[in-house]
Parts: sequence; C-alpha cells; structure tokens
Amino acid sequence: MAPALPFALPSLVPVSSPWGPPATEASTGGLSFEGAPYAPFSKGDKLGKLADWTQDPGRDGRDQRGGRQNYGRSHRDPYQAYGASTASSFQFQNAEDESSFSVVDSSRTTTKPRTTFGQGGRGGLVLRSRGGAQGRGGARTFGPGAGAQRSGYQRYVGGRGGHQDGARTGGQRGGRGGRRFGWKDYDKPQRLRDSSVTISPEWQMLEEIDFNRLGKLSLDIKDGTDVDTYGFTYYYDKSFDRPGGISERKLQVIDTLSYNPTTSDDPVIQQLAQRDEGRVFATDSILSMLMCATRSVYPWDIVVNREGDKLFLDKREGGPLDFVTVNENAAEPPLEVADGSKDSINTPSALALEATFINQNFAAQAVVESNDKHEFTHPNPFYNPEEETEPLGSRGYRYRKINLSSVAEETELNLIVRTELDGTIRNSSGEDSFITIKALNEFDTRAPGAGGALDWRSKFGSQRGAVVATEMKNNSCKLARWTVQSILAGADQMKLGFVSRANPKDKARHVILGVVGYKPREFANQMNYSVANGWGIARSIIDMCLALEEGKYIIVKDPNKPVIRLYEVPRDAFDEAPADEEKQDADE
Repeated sequence: MAPALPFALPSLVPVSSPWGPPATEASTGGLSFEGAPYAPFSKGDKLGKLADWTQDPGRDGRDQRGGRQNYGRSHRDPYQAYGASTASSFQFQNAEDESSFSVVDSSRTTTKPRTTFGQGGRGGLVLRSRGGAQGRGGARTFGPGAGAQRSGYQRYVGGRGGHQDGARTGGQRGGRGGRRFGWKDYDKPQRLRDSSVTISPEWQMLEEIDFNRLGKLSLDIKDGTDVDTYGFTYYYDKSFDRPGGISERKLQVIDTLSYNPTTSDDPVIQQLAQRDEGRVFATDSILSMLMCATRSVYPWDIVVNREGDKLFLDKREGGPLDFVTVNENAAEPPLEVADGSKDSINTPSALALEATFINQNFAAQAVVESNDKHEFTHPNPFYNPEEETEPLGSRGYRYRKINLSSVAEETELNLIVRTELDGTIRNSSGEDSFITIKALNEFDTRAPGAGGALDWRSKFGSQRGAVVATEMKNNSCKLARWTVQSILAGADQMKLGFVSRANPKDKARHVILGVVGYKPREFANQMNYSVANGWGIARSIIDMCLALEEGKYIIVKDPNKPVIRLYEVPRDAFDEAPADEEKQDADE
C-alpha cells in the first residue's frame, strides 16, 4: 500500500474545454484574469523548451532575429522558445538599470607630460643656433655664435635653433602587413591637445563662436595704401627659378637679424596711433591668423588690448604665432610623444621649430646680398647698429591703412597693419616688384603624420602639381596665412621653396629641391580660399572687441573643437614681473 502524502492536493476547477481558463468567474472559484498579460498562441506552436537562457536580457524577442545572438542567420532553431515571437510583456524589468553601474579604476597610471610650443606666458620655447644664446626681452636667436642680447623686440638670427576628417591616408598603405587607415579605426582614442595658454579660473568668458558661423561671413575690402615704409630688401636670386638650376642645393646657415615685434612694442605703430591714423592696429601675422581661423586645427591665442577708442591686437612672445606648423590639416597629423609617437624629432613642437629655422634661413639664402638693394623710405626701426653685431637681414616693412567700413557706413573704420616683404625682383623694364619668400619642408614620408605626401626627391620634377596639391591639403591653414600676408603686403609674387631633410632621421641638415612662384590671389583661388570671407571674420571679431570696455582680453582657439572664445583677463596677465628680471640679473 502506497504511503500517504504529507500534503493535501488542491481541488481542481472543472472545465468544459481543455483550452484556456474558464470564461466565467463563478467557474474559477472567484479568481479574475482581467488585466493579466496574455500571449496569443497557436495550437501548432512547438513547446520544445520552456525557457531560453541564451537570450540577451536587454532585448526582446523581436530584436533577436531567431532567438539567439549570431544564430539563426543560416540555421533555424527547431525548438523555438515559447512566446519568443511575442512582445516583451512577460519579461522582468529591473528597477535599477545595470548599465549605469561602473567600477572605479584604482590602478596607478603614469602620463608623460605633453610637449607643447607656446604654452604659458612670455618666454615659450627658445630657438637658438649651435653655440648661440637666448637674447633677453624676447630676442630669439637662430645662428651660431649669437651672443646674449638685451632687446625689447623679438628677433631672428638665421641659424639652427587636428580638422580630422577620418579619411584614409594614401601614404600609409605599404605592402603586405602594412596598416591601412579606414573603417577599422573607428574605435581609436580621441587625440586631445593642450591649450596654447593655460585658462585661469579667474578669467571670465564673454563670447564663444563656432567656425560654422564664421564661415558664412563675407566682406569686400579694397586694397590698402602705404602710410610709411621702413627697411630694405635684397634682390632675389633667379637661379632658383631656372629649370634644373638647382640640384639638391644645401640649405645654408646664415647669420642675419630679422625682427618681428608684437603690435604694442612697435614704435612706428605707437606713433601712428598718436596721430590717429586708425582705430585698429595689428601685424600681418596676427591678422592672417584671424582671417584663416576656420582652417586652423592647432590651438592659438591673440591678446586684445582695448585702450581708449583704440584696439591693439597682440601676440604672446614665444606663442604659437611665432612658429610655423607642419601638416596641421592632415588627416593624421603628427603625434606627440604622449600620444604614441616613437620619433621625438617628428612631434608637432619639434617640427614647428625645424620649420621656423628652415624659413628663416631659406629667405636669407634666396636673395643676393650686395650693395645693390631696394631701400625703403626709412631705415629698419628695430635695428641698433651700436648694440647688434650680426648683419641685418633682407626685410622691408610696409605700414598700410585699410578701410574696413562698408559702403553703407558713414564713418570709416581704419586698420593699420604692419606687413613684411622678403625680397625684390627687377623685371625687364627695370621696375622693381616685391615678393615674399616662404618654405615648405619634408621630414619623413614614412613617419606618422606625413599625410600621404609623395617623395619629393623622386616626384618633384615630374609630378610637381601633385606635390603642391598634397601640401595644399596637409597645410591648408599655413599656406592660406602666407597667401593672406602676401596680399596684405601688396606683394606681386610669393616664392615657395621645397626643402627636405638630407637624411630623414637628421633634423639639422637640409637640402633645397626647388622653388615655385605664384601670384597671391591666383594661389588663393587654387586653394579655394575666400579673401572676402577672411575680411568678414576679421571685421566681426574687431566689432566685437570694439564694443568692450577698456582692459585686456584674449581670444583663444579651443585645442580640440572648432570654436574660439573671448576671455577677459587681468591687466598684468602675460607680463613679466620686475622681480623676476632682478632675480635673473642676480643669477647671471
């Protein structure tokens, strides 16, 4: 006889049909099924299993495409989970979303400091030659044997001293096993750059403008007129332009002085301000940065001094505007050491120093130093022969007045800008025309950040157009700035030299491969640069600054976003304290 059960069986409700619950509450013992979730089913459904534990709990059966992840695309599950094709009415909904849960990483990480050029206040990086010394007061020396100088201007002595669009770079393909940048790099960590100046918490942000708004501006401005001219220029060496005239000519280290003081330190601009020649004062380097702001990727900053009804646009001594960038607009710009670069000589800061050194020496080598030179109205305003020992380089300064007001405006808004010329060319009729001389440099076509550039040594003679087009893509901002500076100075031509390293691993020795000449406005059209848009950007920012009260401000380009911001800073910001100078004198 079977043993008795330890529990009592519940009474079953008699049903007239074996499918589904009873239709009335009386037949169910008072239980109500109204409002209970109900899944429609068919008598032909296979009840092979009651639960499917391979389902993603965060997704319902409609998104599973067969009931399992990565299963069922080519094979159908014969035992479909019961109710898998219905809505997620029976699924358990957790009150707390587990996706918001995170674990704090307590592991120790070491971060190498980034090397940025132009960060901080006065000083910045020092460019000096072999055996040279840094001049105090902002005088930077390029060249061997340059002694310590005490000067209020920034000088150059000829010697040594980001918009990432995710496109493929053609120069990174290589052979089998070489990496090809493309869709597989979607998970790359975002490259974060440091700001060109440390933003103090005491600074108050007044305006923030994105590049999309600046790109829609336009203003037609007539060419400026000369107010005064200073300095002299040597005549250009035409042997650089002859086909086959040069064959990897060595870039020489030439000891010449070239000054580039900021706006407020220029004595000529101070005199013109006292004579009320204009309301806005700037240099061609500063103004070109504003006019080409939408093409910039690297961070930069411009100091704004509002004094009375005048506006002075200045640069920080040793800041980004004193250096020449390399491959700034490439799809994969050069990497810093902290970002994974293995070559310390190919970092953005190292390449900027090298490019600045190349430009200074190439401009001095491309002219013929002789007594036959073009003299301007006044001598160089920054050169003191009693204190300087190095010879003065070829440099002409044209102070030009540009009317920024439109036709509808009654009052004129005059801009005084100091422009620079590097050389002179005498045409067949005996008249002199002025030129600017710049240099593009090649570092290593196989290094990260080369931007898919062609090998200049093998391609410059046969595919010069392709070489120039690649440089227009990788150095769009730099070339646009040089073009704007040539237009502001009224130069008839812009000479572009192509300089490469003698050895890709040696940044000290270079060779000149060739020179190409362009008319500035035609070159701007080739680059698809709108001068009217540049003037629209400059006028809008100038109007914004003229509406400010007297004081000191700074315009900062965001290091990682296409945005510029205007901050109000203290009066003594970016100024060297007298105590620091006395301490430096005591140490010396």
